[in-house]
Amino acid sequence: MTASTKTGRPGLGADREWRLLIGGEWVPPGAGAYPVVDPATTEVVGHAPEATVGQALDAAGAARAALDGWRALSPADRGAHLARLARVLEARAPDWTALVQAETGSTINITEQIQVGPAFVDRFRYYSHPIDLDEAVPPLPQDKTALGPAGLANAMVHRRPVGVVACITPYNMPLVNVAGKMAPALAAGNTVVIKPAPQDPLGILLLGEAVAEAGFPDGVVNIVTGSGPEAPAALVASADVDMISFTGSSAVGTRIYRDGAATMKRLLMELGGKGALIMTEDADVNAACAAIATVWGFHSGQICTAPTRVICHRDLYDRTVETLQAFAGFMKMGDPRERDTIVGPVITEAHRDRVEAFVAAGTAAGATAACGGSRPDRPGYYVAPTLLVDVTPDMEAARQEAFGPVVAVLAHSGDDEAVALANDSPYGLFSYVFSGDAKRAYEIAGRLQSGNVALNTVQPHMQAPFGGWKMSGIGRDRGKWGIEAYTEIQAVNWLAS
Repeated sequence: MTASTKTGRPGLGADREWRLLIGGEWVPPGAGAYPVVDPATTEVVGHAPEATVGQALDAAGAARAALDGWRALSPADRGAHLARLARVLEARAPDWTALVQAETGSTINITEQIQVGPAFVDRFRYYSHPIDLDEAVPPLPQDKTALGPAGLANAMVHRRPVGVVACITPYNMPLVNVAGKMAPALAAGNTVVIKPAPQDPLGILLLGEAVAEAGFPDGVVNIVTGSGPEAPAALVASADVDMISFTGSSAVGTRIYRDGAATMKRLLMELGGKGALIMTEDADVNAACAAIATVWGFHSGQICTAPTRVICHRDLYDRTVETLQAFAGFMKMGDPRERDTIVGPVITEAHRDRVEAFVAAGTAAGATAACGGSRPDRPGYYVAPTLLVDVTPDMEAARQEAFGPVVAVLAHSGDDEAVALANDSPYGLFSYVFSGDAKRAYEIAGRLQSGNVALNTVQPHMQAPFGGWKMSGIGRDRGKWGIEAYTEIQAVNWLAS
C-alpha cells in the first residue's frame, strides 16, 4: 500500500487544513496540498500546503514591507519579542511531540529533548538577550591632505541588519534548525521568510502560530511550504530577499550560490559532512567506540556532524571493528515511540533507497559489511546500522556522505597518515581526535581542514561557532557568531580637529 493511500492518525495533523503564513495572515495554498508521511508507519500525518511561486514572492514582499518597522526597534525590544516567544514555546511545544515525531521519524527521546525540547526553545531565549557587536576603532592622527585638514580620525564599526532573510531548512532537525536561523536573524533586526523541507513542515507551521501568539508584528515572520524546488528557487532569485540561510546538501548549496549571485545574495550555508574520527595508537578504544555509537544511531545517522569515517591506528583496527560490532548489537531498531528504541527510520522511502545504494556501491568496490547492509523485515523506511570495513581512501564509501547509519573504518600507521586521510575529503564540517595525550590531540586538531574539531568527545559546545570548510559550507552560526552572520558591517568615520 502506498503512503498516499493510508490514512493518518486522528489527533496529529491529518484532520487539519494547514495554511501559509504571509504578512500576518493565514493564507490558503494556491496549489493545493501534498501528503506528509510518517516514515515509521508510512501513514499520512497531514497534508501540507503547496505554495505557488507567487505566494513565495508575496511572503518576501511582506517581509520587505515589515523590515523598516522591525529594525527600528531597539535590540532590547526585539529581544523582548524573542523572550515572549520562548515562553510560548516552552508551554506549547511539548504538545507538538506526537506530530513532530510522526513527521520526522525521530525517536521519542530525541523528539522530547531536541525537536520540541530545550535545544529548540533555548535558541530563542539565548538571542533574546541583546549582544553588543559594535566596536570603536582606535583614533588615528591624520595629517593635512588633499582630502581635508589635519585632525584625529575616529571611526565606529556597526553591525547593521542585512534585510530580508530566506531561511531554507532541512528535514532532520526542522524546528531546532529554523530556531538557529530565525532567532539571530530577528535579533539583528532582519525579517524572515521560512521555507521548511518538504518532508516535515507541519511543526514549523505550528511555530508560526506561536509567533503570532507572542505578538510579533505582521510580516516579520512568514512561512511558505511546498514539495518542489520552485518556491525556494523564487526566493533565491527575488530582489526582495537579501540573504539566504540554507542548511542541506552541498549539491543544492552550490546551486543557491550560483543562482544567488545575480542579486549578490549574502549567504550562510551549512552543507554536507563526512566527519573523520582519528584514533591514535594510545586512544581508549572503548571510549572512542562508545562515542561513535552514540552518533552512529542518533536520528538514524541523519546528522551532518556524524563521525562516519573512523580512521584508527592499525594496531587498534581489529579491536575497533569488534567493539563497534558489539555496540551495533545493542542499538535497538524499531518503533520510535518506544522509549528503548535507539534507531528509528530514515525520512523517506527514496532516502532509504539512496542509503542502501551507498552501501551496495561500497561492497561492490571491495568493502565488507561487518554488520548491517540488509533491509530490516519491518514496515517503514528502516536502515540497519551498517559498518563497512576493508575500506580504502579512493572508495565512495570513504568520500561521500550517506546521511544514514553507515560508518566506514580505515587504518593509519601514524599521525601524518591519519591527518592526510582525514583531509582527503571534499568536506570539512566536524572532525574528532581520540588520543591518550591531550597535547598531541590538540596539535592534530590544528592540522585538520575542518571548521570544528572535538577532542576525546563527540559533544559539541553549543555556543562555539559552527560551520564548515570546503564543500561543507560558508559562514558560521551559534553564539555571537550566529548574530554576526545576519549583519552587514558599516564603518562610520569622523574627524576631530
